[in-house]
Amino acid sequence: MTDAAAPSLDVVAIGNAIVDVLAPSDDAFLAEHALAKGGMQLIDAATAETLYANMGAAKEISGGSAANTLAGLAALGKRCAFIGQVCDDQLGAVFTHDVRALGIRYDTPAVKGDVPTARCLILVTPDAQRTMNTFLGASQFLPESALDLDLIRSASILYLEGYLWDPEQPRAAMRAAIDAAKGAGRKVAFTLSDGFVIERHRDDFVQLIDQALVDILFSNESEIQSLAQIDDFDKAVAAFSGRVPVLVSTRSENGAVAVVDGVRYEVPAAPVAQIIDTTGAGDLFAAGFLAGHVEGLDVHHCLELGAAAAAEVISHWGARPEQDLKLIRAALAR
Repeated sequence: MTDAAAPSLDVVAIGNAIVDVLAPSDDAFLAEHALAKGGMQLIDAATAETLYANMGAAKEISGGSAANTLAGLAALGKRCAFIGQVCDDQLGAVFTHDVRALGIRYDTPAVKGDVPTARCLILVTPDAQRTMNTFLGASQFLPESALDLDLIRSASILYLEGYLWDPEQPRAAMRAAIDAAKGAGRKVAFTLSDGFVIERHRDDFVQLIDQALVDILFSNESEIQSLAQIDDFDKAVAAFSGRVPVLVSTRSENGAVAVVDGVRYEVPAAPVAQIIDTTGAGDLFAAGFLAGHVEGLDVHHCLELGAAAAAEVISHWGARPEQDLKLIRAALAR
């Protein structure tokens, strides 16, 4: 494939192939199990079994940060593909079915063995805060050999999930994917995902940015401050706004900011009648923004579409859109 080849896909993403298991909870349960409210921690198989046994009635929904973003993009009519690894087990079959049912291309072969499909046990408190406990399972062993490099080269944007940078094998795979995308003249988008990932891999992330390997950087307020090691949002944004072509940072109820080619844009948060579950808010914001970006919309409209998609997903349980995002988008144009 040459640089001049027109892309046949809008976005191909590499991320954790996870099934979310959501259950209502309260602060007392979090305290009893020493869980940091609103955070995300990695857990082993034994802890996952114990926590699951003590959770209340749960709902299973296919998730994973990058896969959630693709779900939003597909709902907005974009052509997408996903690369991520499941086990040949029940949850792996659930994840595969759910992704393909959305019209997303998913060809990564399931692995056989004793390492099960990843799952994220999400405890949602009455204030809509979600506390995530993630067992990465098979997803953390995604090898470079599982990549379809021609698929990566065929997409306008390669979207990478920061969570998956933590395990060694997927990190190597994502580096190879970056090389393939850049070699084909494509853009690379990267989401920082979480503070613990930044603390472990800050030098890697800064190096990627300074080597001009990231074209679009997604973060939330605390993540960009952690990356910059500056306890001031505006100063943290300024520290990286000149080092990456497109910097996007969400601020929950305070809206979102983007700095593109040195120009700063801001939008307020989209209104929500009731916040039920904030799981996936950042993922769907990225979906809306990228949908506008691949269409060549102006930055302000990209931010508005991101805010609208995020507002939809926090109005119900789960990290995948339930309302028609195309209708929500149409309402923005009126």
